[in-house]
Amino acid sequence: MAEPVTALNRRRLLAGGAAAAVTAVVGPAGPAGSSTSAAVRGAPTSGTVPAGQGASIPGTAPAGPGASPAGAATAPADGSAVEPFHGPHQAGVATAPQAHAVFVGLDLRKGVGREEVSRMMRLLTDDARRLTQGRAALADTEPELAALPARLTVTFGFGPGLFGAVGRDGRRPASVAPLPTFKIDKLEKRWSGGDLLIQLCADDPLTLAHALRMIVKDARSFTRVRWTQRGFRRAAHAQQRGTTQRNVMGQLDGTVNPVPGTPEFDRAVWVQEQGGWLSGGTTLVLRRIRAEMETWDAADVVAKEFTVGRRLADGAPLTGGREHDEPDFDKLTAAGFPVISEYAHIRRARVADPNLRIMRRVYNYDEGVTADGKADSGLLFASYQADITRQFVPVQERLAEADLLNEWTTPIGSAVFAVPPGCGPDGWIGESLLS
Repeated sequence: MAEPVTALNRRRLLAGGAAAAVTAVVGPAGPAGSSTSAAVRGAPTSGTVPAGQGASIPGTAPAGPGASPAGAATAPADGSAVEPFHGPHQAGVATAPQAHAVFVGLDLRKGVGREEVSRMMRLLTDDARRLTQGRAALADTEPELAALPARLTVTFGFGPGLFGAVGRDGRRPASVAPLPTFKIDKLEKRWSGGDLLIQLCADDPLTLAHALRMIVKDARSFTRVRWTQRGFRRAAHAQQRGTTQRNVMGQLDGTVNPVPGTPEFDRAVWVQEQGGWLSGGTTLVLRRIRAEMETWDAADVVAKEFTVGRRLADGAPLTGGREHDEPDFDKLTAAGFPVISEYAHIRRARVADPNLRIMRRVYNYDEGVTADGKADSGLLFASYQADITRQFVPVQERLAEADLLNEWTTPIGSAVFAVPPGCGPDGWIGESLLS
């Protein structure tokens, strides 16, 4: 059983980096009414929920009207909804996507090895299990901002470079490696790579901003921030849960996703290597794809639908009547040409075997407009799958070879990560690799 993270041992876990800077915040002798007392007051120091909160599982919020399991049909509209933190899988993958997301890529500082990364992950896990349940992190000077979790999830991933740094290169999954070079890529270093990923998602941007600051504060003794990428979807409760979202180009994005909770999803997304450290985890490819909105605007609806292979209005395939109708790739026009072009996006992206599909969790990004009034926007394409080489790479190769949509999209960032399994109330994320 791991030693619980408390206000008293937090300094020791941080030692070797910025511990001196936080002594005033986490010292045990803070005066009553100080920021230390406010941050820790009511926060359990033994890994259990204080008496009177009604929870039976240590480190979790009580079950009740605010609880919102992944895929739940309804959730409170007041920000009190809670996503479970503990379990065999990390939250934030099968979880119904929240309205806002931020992905942070970090690089390990020089000299940081397995012992330091283990301490860091214990700290970050403790922060995440508190914040996602509506409780302040230890040494939180604004605990009021943690009170409304708004379905917050925090998901961690390990990049290729981390395995060598912690002496575990032999346990790095073969598919967690830099992707092959695709001819359509124009990758920028400022959006690519990273040793550690922190993915935070929530339905409220203030909740998200606060959680981001708390977690990065505890990571900065061990890491440097490489990039930060923010994304958004429709506002919470703007549409019924489960509605396919539109991207900034107006397309419904994610129609053929595997459905969480089904055997097909489990086989496609979760690693099922018996006894392996990543069993119950997954892999993530994060691609930053710029949308060439100025030239996309110049295309008419017919051209856009021909490019995608679906109607823009309702997402139905050009051969069907509703979004989820199966495309008929053999159907021909009166002139003898395929109704859905052999280069249409849905044909190039199609995967017939459900076990080899990817799970798309796509967010839009928008960085405003340039000085001449042109949009800087696109997609944060998060693809989860059990094996990157078997599932993501073949699809991306087909798209790079001859997808009509390449005329209007440009990949400018790329990173891959192993997403460890979840943990129980007494564990921490990454324990199966780092212990």
